[in-house]
Amino acid sequence: MNGKALSAGLFVLAGLLGISSAAFSQQSPRDSVKAKQIVALVEKAAALIESRCPLACRSAFSEFRNGGSEWRTGDTYLFLADMKGISLFNAGFPNIEGTDVSRLKDANGKLINVELVKVVQSKGAGWVDYMWPKPGQTQASQKWSYVKAAMVDGAPAYIGAGFYPE
Repeated sequence: MNGKALSAGLFVLAGLLGISSAAFSQQSPRDSVKAKQIVALVEKAAALIESRCPLACRSAFSEFRNGGSEWRTGDTYLFLADMKGISLFNAGFPNIEGTDVSRLKDANGKLINVELVKVVQSKGAGWVDYMWPKPGQTQASQKWSYVKAAMVDGAPAYIGAGFYPE
């Protein structure tokens, strides 16, 4: 095989590999019972907040925090942040409530809040994956979170919940 033919063959192979790797990258978790439960949980929580606004949006937060409730079971919990990156509520990690999470990175350097906000601003709702510790742990695990646009105290925000697929 001459040099031109080899170069052309490698170019085509590289293109095919690029196309196949893009086809296999996921924008959402595999369709599963757990993924459907997370979407339903976030949709229901968003509706509850909306029903209580504008006067008592945050009154739902204490319900969301209750362990063993429909809102918090196992390692599934709700979280909310405004679009500027201030954590409004986080049942799994209450120590970050009221803090700026806009530059918070996962174990691989992904700007988590930036990605969550992008999904909410572009689609209104959707999935983001990142590395995050399970409640009570320090070791990061893969997590898929579903987020949805919400209004809290008259300001745009998002509400989300996620699951660890392992």
